[in-house]
Amino acid sequence: MVEYQIAARGIRDQRVLSAMKEVPRHLFVPPPYDKSAYEDYPLPIGNGQTISQPYIVALMTELLALQSTDRVLEIGTGCGYQAAVLAALVRQVTTIERIPEVAGLARANLAAVGSKNVEVIVGDGTLGYPKKAPYEGIIITAATPSIPRPLIEQLAEGGRLVAPVGGRDIQELIRLRKKDGSINEDNHGGVRFVPLIGECGWNG
Repeated sequence: MVEYQIAARGIRDQRVLSAMKEVPRHLFVPPPYDKSAYEDYPLPIGNGQTISQPYIVALMTELLALQSTDRVLEIGTGCGYQAAVLAALVRQVTTIERIPEVAGLARANLAAVGSKNVEVIVGDGTLGYPKKAPYEGIIITAATPSIPRPLIEQLAEGGRLVAPVGGRDIQELIRLRKKDGSINEDNHGGVRFVPLIGECGWNG
């Protein structure tokens, strides 16, 4: 998977590639879909949610340009796979999931693979988690009509935020970087994610 679907498509960050090799994706995918866990497409995990395709996980992680001392906020925990990849790269991951049953699944999955530096919070991810802000990295793993203002406010100076921004059906992968209090934005192509539900996202 890593060699032919991720590195071959242009992911160059060796730390990201190592993390993708280290985290066993099949443990995050429920049967019968676990048989396709290492194919490069999203898969259902229940409750209308999906696990993102491996290449997109790697791309979004690489765009965060993470350091080992960083604190990362993830919006949309899902099954916990993205959080596990992040946890292999940084000091602390805080991840927010709005569906309690899905959060419980993520906690169990993360415990099974030994990811101890991840805290799973049940709540409205569009509001962030100011208790542990600011964050050097913020990743939104669901489609948002715009970047929620609370998340921009919780981004550290020099921090990076990666998110799919656009309509419910198709979005653009956007990276924001905060420098001297200003926000710089760059675009990294079209993507498709499930909607981000919340006060500063979609209504439902």
